[in-house]
Amino acid sequence: MDAAHHWDLAYSEGERTRSWFESEPVGSLRTFQLAGVSPADSVIDAGGGASTLVDALLERGFDDVTVLDVSATGIQAAQRRLGPSAGRVQWIVADLRDWRPSRTYQVWHDRAVLHFLTADADRQSYLDTLTASTAAGAAAILATFAPDGPRQCSGLPVARYSAHDLAALLGDGWAPVGDDREEHVTPAGAVQPFVWAVFRRTA
Repeated sequence: MDAAHHWDLAYSEGERTRSWFESEPVGSLRTFQLAGVSPADSVIDAGGGASTLVDALLERGFDDVTVLDVSATGIQAAQRRLGPSAGRVQWIVADLRDWRPSRTYQVWHDRAVLHFLTADADRQSYLDTLTASTAAGAAAILATFAPDGPRQCSGLPVARYSAHDLAALLGDGWAPVGDDREEHVTPAGAVQPFVWAVFRRTA
């Protein structure tokens, strides 16, 4: 099963039942503040799907927001929820492993995509896309399962990271700004430890 089909099926079961669902993007907004992100900054939400982060950003005056996801079903759910406001957002249905942007963004946000990339080749493709999507001074906000987090999610194996692991993966071109830990409670009541880390591109 390819990635698009897998995630379309997951979203078709109802995005509010998915383990990653949160009614308010608390961790994202907290790390936006840590990164010094302002409404004047351009943002790409990599793997945003049906996330409510886009709603929160529009409410706060952000006017250059892009949502990228491999699942058309997930993006359509967000568009339906936003109604006419969906027209204020750039929507891209693509697999970020082989997508290349036509522009750069000041903020790359990824909550829970990177940890699904368990093969070295896929992680390298992710880094290539991150590099192509940003320039010096850009912020990368990453949230992955923590070292004590789940070993599987949505029927797939996952990688687990500490903030130090993420810094090593990004390499010398990114300087750590700060990190945090979140105990995400799923709709089913399970607790999933996440690591949030913020980096600033230096070159």
